[in-house]
Amino acid sequence: MALQPDMDQLYDQLVEEEDTRVCKDIPESACSNVPANFFRQVAAIVLTGLGDTLTNPKTTLAWLVGIVGAPAAIIAWLVPIRESGSMLPQMFIAAFIRRQALRKPLWVAGSLVQALALLAMGAAAWLTEGLLAGLLILGCLALFSLARSVCSVAIKDVMGKTIPKTRRGRMHGMATTISGVLALAFGIYMMLMPPADDDVLFYALLLVGAAMLWVGAAILYQRVEETPGATEGGANAISEAVSRISLLRDDAPFRRFVITRALLLCSALSAPYYVVLGQEVESSLGMLGAFLVANGLANSLSAMFWGRMADLSSKQVLTRAGLLASLIAVPVVGLHWWGNLPAALHAWLFPVAFFVLGIAHAGVRVGRKTYVLDMAGGNKRTDYVALSNSLIGLLLLSTGFLGLLTALIGPGGMLLLLSGLGLCGALMSLKLDEVQS
Repeated sequence: MALQPDMDQLYDQLVEEEDTRVCKDIPESACSNVPANFFRQVAAIVLTGLGDTLTNPKTTLAWLVGIVGAPAAIIAWLVPIRESGSMLPQMFIAAFIRRQALRKPLWVAGSLVQALALLAMGAAAWLTEGLLAGLLILGCLALFSLARSVCSVAIKDVMGKTIPKTRRGRMHGMATTISGVLALAFGIYMMLMPPADDDVLFYALLLVGAAMLWVGAAILYQRVEETPGATEGGANAISEAVSRISLLRDDAPFRRFVITRALLLCSALSAPYYVVLGQEVESSLGMLGAFLVANGLANSLSAMFWGRMADLSSKQVLTRAGLLASLIAVPVVGLHWWGNLPAALHAWLFPVAFFVLGIAHAGVRVGRKTYVLDMAGGNKRTDYVALSNSLIGLLLLSTGFLGLLTALIGPGGMLLLLSGLGLCGALMSLKLDEVQS
């Protein structure tokens, strides 16, 4: 209790506005708990954000699958299962969540299941090898992703009931900034003290450590003060999911948002191709650390900026971040193909580009999360989040076929292709309605 005044003062300082106790779009009974709920949710998101860095399928898990001797085909499924597995079920899960007056316990349970999945994954890596190890890791990752899908729907609904409008972007920005700093520290550690190429124990213990982060997040999130919400519409999950698809036909603002979000996937899909191009120049572990540091710096330096801007206009955030993510590819690919750069400058071209892309991707993430939260309230928010995430998850699963083009146009050509799609997304965002009002 003694910490509550200090927490209130810190919240007031962070908001830096006269109407710090504004309670727009949340129940009146939740107003007095806003500062405590703000910081508890920030802390929980920071812990899971760091855990996401430690278990990144593009880096840590891909490396782990290689050192346990699993077939290369296993690596190709890591990102689709991690991302699509957490998004696709949401359209069906949302109907169940709508029947719960309190959604916080679902987030806590989902986090604990994610922790158990990571513990099992670490054990599989340590005790098995080859194809069996790879299949077990994929199975654990599928369980992790399913639990993550529950958390993804639940946390947005809890946030919508506990954090006022015009404060949610700031909360996202702060959490992303702090987790970005911690990711930066991890990247520096990997640069200065790289593990041995065959150190399975290191990666197994890394997964155990990540599991503990999710346990800590669950303990913190359990203390969030949530008021009971509406439970209407909790009918059969499948029929409810099918009926919600009509939102794409009948709700033009939501349809434009989904199309924009789909096109702006370029900010996420482009990242591996910068890494691939960087490996062509320098494939040492130091380069991997440089990419991790670049990503950590991008998140820590930009997320708070994007968060404040998103509270004013998340539409403008999507436009500006989308343009940045799209246009950076053109000079980078051009300089790489030109091939006359000094070796040292050429090697650092891609981590620097990765840094710029990380800034843009942070903007896209903060912008689209804030936009979907503020464009609807109540159970409609749950429908928007669940349907859009499920559709994006299905699209992500199908983007693996785009990779077949790499053999024809190379990673540089893929970057330019994705850049074109992202540019279309940035232009599409201009047609979105303003929702921060």
